Amino acid sequence: MNGSGAPQGAEYTGRYVVLLDPGNQESGLNALRSSAEIASVERVRGGDLSNVSELLERPDVSVHFEELAAAVVEVRPEQRHALVTAAEADPAIIAAEPERMVYAMPITAPTQAPTEFFPAYRSDEEVVDRHTRAEIAAAQGPAVDEQSFTWGLQAIRANMSHLTGRGVKVAVLDTGVDTDHPDLAGCIEETMSFVLGESVEDGNGHGTHCIGTVAGPANPRQGPRYGVACDARILAGKVLSNRGSGADGQILAGIAWAISRGARVISMSLGAPVRPGELFPQTYEILARRALERGTVIVAAAGNESNRPPVIEPVGRPANCPSILAVASLDRALTPSFFSNGGINGQGGEINIAAPGRDVRSAAPGGGYQNLSGTSMATPHVAGVLALLGEAHPQVSAADLVARLKAGAFPLAQPVRDIGHGLLQAP
Repeated sequence: MNGSGAPQGAEYTGRYVVLLDPGNQESGLNALRSSAEIASVERVRGGDLSNVSELLERPDVSVHFEELAAAVVEVRPEQRHALVTAAEADPAIIAAEPERMVYAMPITAPTQAPTEFFPAYRSDEEVVDRHTRAEIAAAQGPAVDEQSFTWGLQAIRANMSHLTGRGVKVAVLDTGVDTDHPDLAGCIEETMSFVLGESVEDGNGHGTHCIGTVAGPANPRQGPRYGVACDARILAGKVLSNRGSGADGQILAGIAWAISRGARVISMSLGAPVRPGELFPQTYEILARRALERGTVIVAAAGNESNRPPVIEPVGRPANCPSILAVASLDRALTPSFFSNGGINGQGGEINIAAPGRDVRSAAPGGGYQNLSGTSMATPHVAGVLALLGEAHPQVSAADLVARLKAGAFPLAQPVRDIGHGLLQAP
């Protein structure tokens, strides 16, 4: 097992994820029926996903998400070659890939030493001129006072923003949420579990922590403020079990649900490791492009398989897709966390932006709080800032939101490979 809780080797379910031509879905399904003898197809729509977790577990059923033009296909082992051949031959089938397992991505990391500080800096239009790399490295401020705001909110300047994410929906696809947490009950708009036999209640803690970082309240019951966009509306989709694992089909179901509910942002602190040189998954990339066209930005954790300085592993899937924002983790000194993966694979495997991910305080099941570390913890900071941008610019496209997010990042001295456009900044 590695730092993310995922095995070093890829785990496959035996099913396939198939993307269809949105204008010719039935033709693609017919080709799969005739060539690969796929199982009975059950159609589901974003507005009616109540039984999808059961359908995904049935070996005699393939699930067709009509609004995504995607299907999770059950196929006998001897028919898998026929399925791939049909996908290559029929233009109504855009892509077909084996379904893989994905995992929540927290790690166990020691608390930062109190002597580590983050540099003093400003975020304004003259930032590059005012602060050279040497000045940034030299300017050391006082130790972070976390009585009012966590170090992460201070680092991204969320404590200085007048925006709150009001009116913006953020879907957090994770291990669920503690719906009774006194800090979070007010921000949860809707919940849905895509894990068979498990309610949306979070028996892991990962999802509750991520949701707290996105939309924890301005005045939490105890301790400093830890939520970036305290008035954002949360769609809590449980796509990972209480053990922190799930399959691509559950992620697809969560994405379909989130888009149908009007999510402006989908936050996914989950993934699986990839090998150096491995290409991004076509299925997730095409789905992410379709989401962008519908006004939804997907942001995902870059992964925690590295052991810096000697070992830097590539950005995991699905964060390695060009149309999904890949988030790296920073320590309090605004340097890459030892576990944070890097952009060593091309063609989408880049880091897009970096955010606080080490020793992050947020909500925990049972009404309490906990500190966790990982690119999982950095990702909801980005989702929260996207909610702030969505409030400030309600009419702009999803692609424009991404462009504004990247343009607002604060430049740091570390390589682009490790931090992308730089340190996340709230508008």
